[in-house]
Amino acid sequence: MRTTLRALRALLLLAGLFMLRTPRGETRAGLPVTETDEPELWRTVRELADRVGTRAPAHILLTADVDAAVTEDARLLGLLPGPRSLHLGVPLVQGLSEAQLRAVLAHELGHHAEADTRLATLAVRGRAQVLRTVAHFEQRADRAKAREQLRQERKHRGNEAGGKKTAEADTVHAGITHRTTARIHTAYAGLYLRSTLAVARRQEYAADDAAVRIAGRDATASALREIPVLDAAFGFYMDNYATLGSGAGLLPPRGEVYGGFGRMLTARQLEVAGLRAELPVEPSSPYDSHPPAADRVRRIEELSADGRTNEARGAALSLLSDPERIMPALEDACLADDIRRFERTRDWQELLDRSMTASLASRSTPLQQALALYTEDRPTVPALLRVIEDGRLWQLAKRLPLSDHAGAEHGRAFREFVRPTLHKSLSRMALAELSARSLLRWEFSWERAAVPHLRPTAVGTGTDLDAAVVSAVADSPDTAPLRALLADGA
Repeated sequence: MRTTLRALRALLLLAGLFMLRTPRGETRAGLPVTETDEPELWRTVRELADRVGTRAPAHILLTADVDAAVTEDARLLGLLPGPRSLHLGVPLVQGLSEAQLRAVLAHELGHHAEADTRLATLAVRGRAQVLRTVAHFEQRADRAKAREQLRQERKHRGNEAGGKKTAEADTVHAGITHRTTARIHTAYAGLYLRSTLAVARRQEYAADDAAVRIAGRDATASALREIPVLDAAFGFYMDNYATLGSGAGLLPPRGEVYGGFGRMLTARQLEVAGLRAELPVEPSSPYDSHPPAADRVRRIEELSADGRTNEARGAALSLLSDPERIMPALEDACLADDIRRFERTRDWQELLDRSMTASLASRSTPLQQALALYTEDRPTVPALLRVIEDGRLWQLAKRLPLSDHAGAEHGRAFREFVRPTLHKSLSRMALAELSARSLLRWEFSWERAAVPHLRPTAVGTGTDLDAAVVSAVADSPDTAPLRALLADGA
């Protein structure tokens, strides 16, 4: 039985070799740097390659990912070596110490050390290629479906112009050949990935061992703890800071799309520290070549102390000769052309102010939609206040999107059902109105979410928007506090 299983695995591996050709033009977005550009980074990489016992990369590409990888453009199905490239994510460099980055680089270079067999290298290359092939067929099927959709829509428009009946576009069979091929390769991929999983994970452990030997136990373990934290933090940063103005066609100041990540990390140190203990205990998928991070860290931390805790304690960013120059150049290399044409703001505060104003103005709340139906007019805050003051708030509330249960309620029970929706919608409408009248400023912070601040009222009293909204949607509504907040812009 074992002999048969080994033969099957060998057959799958050989079949995978015929899929190892990477499509032409498949390149990663990034900023190439020469030894003249970044002498200290190149010196470090060459030193580590020499200590690992492998060839140094011929190219270094700085990317905008929390990632590092050494790739090789090998020939003859990977049997003949080729030039190597190091892909190094600048967000990774922003968040690691120099010792941690050395551990990461030693790990990646360790995959190409002489200790790795050619067959193991082929298996790893095959894993990447089989997934690429499946995605290729699925993309071709999607394009075929889109073309068929467009063809039928054009035909239907012609039929309508001629007074003929038309049917909905039928794209069920479009791209069926490519999709069927993708299913076959997906089935093969599952078998192939399972058959090579043990080899791939052994390589990860071997690369970890190389990192420990070169960079030390503590630096390697702490780097493994830090990478998932940085990955989560960078995703949060991109969603809540860098792309804050995308809906309004705005970008941060030049160099800040990626440069601001380091400042956010510094400001949220306590928040980030709490994430380090939450290591993933499961692989990201059943076919992930990387063992769970918790298992890798445990394995390393069980090793004897090597007394290397004080090595290379500086920031990894110091390996770059001029980070302030790198950040704008990285934007030019990694941002799509249409994104780079967005307007640049003077600073982060302006980005926040203009983005929030545009966002609030563009979003329609359930209450606005109900108000437009109820009054058959523009759904403005002043119009809503008039409805409330006329005693018609709860009639208006009947126009909100309600569940069957809520719609069947009456009196106090109905009011309690709809009050949260009224409160949330009126708060957003009031913020939009105050922002449009320049009665509101937003406090930008790297440490917490943006906080709105209202100007004092005409009589010099403080402001509390939430309390004003609560009063407006109470059982006995009082709109005076909200009108006072809006008075300066009337």
